[in-house]
Amino acid sequence: MERESMEFDVVIVGAGPSGLATACKLLQLAQEKGQELSVCVVEKGSEVGAHILSGAILEPTALNELFPDWQSMGAPLTAPVVRDEMHILTSSTGGMSLPNFAIPKPMHNEGNYIVSLGNVCRWLAEQAENLGAEIFPGFAASEVLYHEDGSVKGIATGDMGVSETGEQKDSYMQGMELHAKYTVFSEGCRGHLGKQLIEKFSLDLETTSQHYGIGIKELWDIDPAKHRPGLVVHGSGWPLTKGANGGFFLYHGDNNQVTVGIIIDLSYDNPHLSPFDEFQRLKHHPVLKQHLEGGSRVSYGARAVEKGGLFALPKMSLPGALLIGCDAGTMNFAKIKGSHTAMKSGMLAAETLFEAITNGDQGKQDLLAYGEKFKQSWLHEELYKARNFGAAMHKFGMWLGGAFNWFDQNIFGGKLPVTLKDNTPDYAQLKPAAQMPKIEYPKPDGITSFDKLSSVFISGTNHEENQPCHLTLKDASLPLGINLSMWDEPAQRYCPAGVYEVLENDSGDKTFQINSQNCVHCKTCDIKDPSQNITWVVPEGAGGPNYPNM
Repeated sequence: MERESMEFDVVIVGAGPSGLATACKLLQLAQEKGQELSVCVVEKGSEVGAHILSGAILEPTALNELFPDWQSMGAPLTAPVVRDEMHILTSSTGGMSLPNFAIPKPMHNEGNYIVSLGNVCRWLAEQAENLGAEIFPGFAASEVLYHEDGSVKGIATGDMGVSETGEQKDSYMQGMELHAKYTVFSEGCRGHLGKQLIEKFSLDLETTSQHYGIGIKELWDIDPAKHRPGLVVHGSGWPLTKGANGGFFLYHGDNNQVTVGIIIDLSYDNPHLSPFDEFQRLKHHPVLKQHLEGGSRVSYGARAVEKGGLFALPKMSLPGALLIGCDAGTMNFAKIKGSHTAMKSGMLAAETLFEAITNGDQGKQDLLAYGEKFKQSWLHEELYKARNFGAAMHKFGMWLGGAFNWFDQNIFGGKLPVTLKDNTPDYAQLKPAAQMPKIEYPKPDGITSFDKLSSVFISGTNHEENQPCHLTLKDASLPLGINLSMWDEPAQRYCPAGVYEVLENDSGDKTFQINSQNCVHCKTCDIKDPSQNITWVVPEGAGGPNYPNM
């Protein structure tokens, strides 16, 4: 059956900071020139912001450019940073606080705001709609459509109401085709359509390997007596050991709430490591526990972040489409911030698209002008200054890498005449399980630390039952045939939602079970599986987490 289709000037895939900034800037330009533009944004979450997860400290650089009067417009930036703390933890109880001068300059947060990025995106969506954008939440872009000449034609949304065996249920609703002169892919980190486009068009032919971390976050209501609005706490060290890098954060926002979390580089080498359990025991350290005692956990979530930097960025234009924001990898890992860079990449995309369309371009072109705009922007300059940050930590570890980055950032302003690159993919870093020490994690106490299932429950995660599994295996024999014997099937531990299990019956037979209904869409399995056997694809629209104020 032929699918229904709709025509637009521009279709944007993903209502995150980059996609919404693209829509807003495009329609601002159209208003200024008195031109009509049709712009559509599709979002797989049940609502805008449902799948948005970030620390988050927002640097308002791009927002100042997009909406100079954002304060009077009611943007949800109401908790300015007033103080930075940086800690190096040396044991389960020990550590030291770094003086202000010892903190790398990119990690100073004067002028920034502690925010819920989900709420910022909800506000941006309102502005986009006021400008004339059509936003369709609950519709997952499942397929890239192409013209006969191979250029991108648009996207198709996924069919709804299909059973696990592929049959149409009573609730069946066919997906729609959304055609556009140009399609903008802004799906966030490790976007599944972006991943396909990078491979199909060899967009990463001249890049280094992209690198990732897994970010795990909780939102807490805390004792009002302990609330210190605007306090930002960062740190690294314990509990991560040699072969694993990462750091933690704790931010005091509005309404007696704090966000607490950890980012662990997915380049870690011990297959016994569990990022979720590392985070749970981390919260018992006095530096963090003092803020949480007497409080209660409100929400939980996890998301991969890209940290490869400038040299891992793919070519971001292709015939008929642009790849922007975290879908491309514009995060500045030296700052641990990607929202302002994502927004700027979207604004540059909007300028490029508007120029092309108003000059009579009917699509299909490779808009190389986008790459030139990018190179001339403050975004490129910022990423250039941060180019060595992640590679230094990978090559030299926390202490030497941290010292290198301090000199590079504080003394040379990111322009040290040395360039470091790391070309080993994260999945290839795992060492055989037999060669690595096992890690015994303490049981959660249900007060400060928790188990995976109770955590997934408060993430609001839900998927329609009896639908095709969106965590697909290229070879179903590999989890038990290779991964289990070589790496003790690390999917059991790197997944922060209990999706993957190795079950054993009374006779000793083992099965690999995928609990896809638990999936919080973090994409870690797609990145870290050592056999590169797991491919994450979109489930039915509106499935997944439903994050409040995250």
